[in-house]
Amino acid sequence: MTQDELSVLLVNGSPNKNGCTNKALEQIQKTLKEENINSQIYQISNDIKGCIDCRKCGQIGKCIFDDEVNNFVELAEDFDGYIFAGPVYYGTMNPTLINFMTRVFFSSFFGGKRIFRLKPAAAVACARRAGNMTALDTVNHFFNWAEMPIISSTYWNVIFAPNKAECLEDEEGIRTIIKLSRNMAWFLKIKQLSIEQGIELPPITK
Repeated sequence: MTQDELSVLLVNGSPNKNGCTNKALEQIQKTLKEENINSQIYQISNDIKGCIDCRKCGQIGKCIFDDEVNNFVELAEDFDGYIFAGPVYYGTMNPTLINFMTRVFFSSFFGGKRIFRLKPAAAVACARRAGNMTALDTVNHFFNWAEMPIISSTYWNVIFAPNKAECLEDEEGIRTIIKLSRNMAWFLKIKQLSIEQGIELPPITK
């Protein structure tokens, strides 16, 4: 793989696929393109079952609910970095995205794939007013658990807007996610360069 083949999967966890969250991801996609990083916006559906902790994924290699989650895991394996974004509901990240991520991370790990290991990730929250810090912290837990380097910016990765029409008016929020995008691109390039120079990834341990 060369650096111009690096790619980031941008996950829109909002039930409103054309809302503020998508506007933020479009800005990220634009900035990644300027950095010669490919990207794809993935829209999750509104009908995501929650994890039931049945552990069947450890036996059959995928989630027992054979739906969008299993298809996503297959798609996500080919990407080099990830940004999960969603709106704030009742002071935290919206439950649809959390249900989705719980099953994706749980089933891929216990299914034996470890597709996210040592790949960079970031969270973005879109809030009307409050709850953004809890939302970011909730999503970051998945990255910590999966051995994923968390990419940061110069402030919290948050867009404040009451609706999509005002999303791009949050100048500080836009600057923050632009910086986030550039930091993601830099990390991916450095990681790829280190691999090309023969620096191996740490071995997988339990």
